[in-house]
Amino acid sequence: MSDVVLVVGEADGDGLAEPTREAVTVARRLAGSQGTVLGFVAGRGASGRAAGFAAIGVGQVVVADDPRWDAAPPAALARPVAAAASNAGAFAVVVGGSSFGRDLVGGVAVALGASAANGVTEAERIPEGVRVRRPVFGGRATEERRLEGGRAVLSVRPHAFPAAEGPPTSLRPEPAPNAEPAPAQLAPARTAVAAASRGAGPGLADAAIVVSGGRGLRSPEGFRLVEELAEALGAAVGASRAVTDAGWRPTSMQVGQTGRTVSPQLYIAVGISGAIQHLVGMVSSRVIVAINSDPSAPIFRVADYGLAGDLFELVPALTAEVRRVRGS
Repeated sequence: MSDVVLVVGEADGDGLAEPTREAVTVARRLAGSQGTVLGFVAGRGASGRAAGFAAIGVGQVVVADDPRWDAAPPAALARPVAAAASNAGAFAVVVGGSSFGRDLVGGVAVALGASAANGVTEAERIPEGVRVRRPVFGGRATEERRLEGGRAVLSVRPHAFPAAEGPPTSLRPEPAPNAEPAPAQLAPARTAVAAASRGAGPGLADAAIVVSGGRGLRSPEGFRLVEELAEALGAAVGASRAVTDAGWRPTSMQVGQTGRTVSPQLYIAVGISGAIQHLVGMVSSRVIVAINSDPSAPIFRVADYGLAGDLFELVPALTAEVRRVRGS
C-alpha cells in the first residue's frame, strides 16, 4: 500500500501560504514515519516557491512553472494535481482550508475517482482509507466519515492544525505531468485584482485572534472600541451583519453565514447578540469570549468565557490591561 501524500501549495507572494503549512502537518500524520510527503506548486515563480516546501522539510516537489496558471481558476489545477498524485501513487491529496483549497478539492476528487471532504479537523489513516472528523450544521455537531475507495482528497479547517516547521531539507523538484493549461480553462481570464477593505491588523482568514463588533456598539464611533482592542491584541477586526448593513464598516469584515467563516484560536464578540447566522461563521473558534450588556444574549450559550455588563466600560478596561501586560 502506498505511503505517499501529496500537498498542493498555495502561493503567498513569493512563498507558501499559511494554510499550506497546516496541510503539510496533516499530510505527515497520514503518511506516517515511513511515508513520503510530496509537494505540488504551480504558477509564475513556482520553482522558487518550491523552496518554501524544502524549508519545512518537504524536499520532493512537483512544479508547474507556468504563469498562465496564475490567471486560471483554482479548479483548473485539478487535472495536473490528479496526474501528479497518480504518477506518485499517492493515496491522499491534502490542501489548505482557504477558498483556493476548497475550490480545488471537488475537481481533484472527480479526476482521481476519489472520495473527498472539506473542513477537516482530524484525519487518521485506517485500513479502509482515511477517517476524518469535521464540524457540520454550522458547528453545532461533529461528524465522522470514512473516505474509502483507495484515494482521498481533503481540505483542512483553518487553524485546526499547527503549521509545519523544518528541519530544512534539500530540494528535488520534478516537472509536473499534464501541466499544459487547456484553452477552456483559461477562458474566464482574470483582468484585475483589487484588495478588499479591512482593518489595519491581519486578515480575517489568517488571524489567530479576531475581535468582532455588533449592533450593541450603537454607532460607528462606538465601533472604535473593537478596533482599539484588536490593535492591542494584534488581532483582525470583524463585524456582524447588522454593522455592515448599517454601513458602519465594509462588508469584507462581515463574519457569519453571508460573510466570512473564521476559526481563530481566540474570538472575542463585542456587542453581538448571537443570532444563528453569525454563529455559523465563528462557532468553530478554539476559544470564544463574549462581552455584552444583555446577560440573556444567545452568544453566551456558545461562549467559553462571558462578560455581562456595560461594554463601554468593560472593553476600554480590557484594552488598557492588554496594553499594560504587553508593555504597549
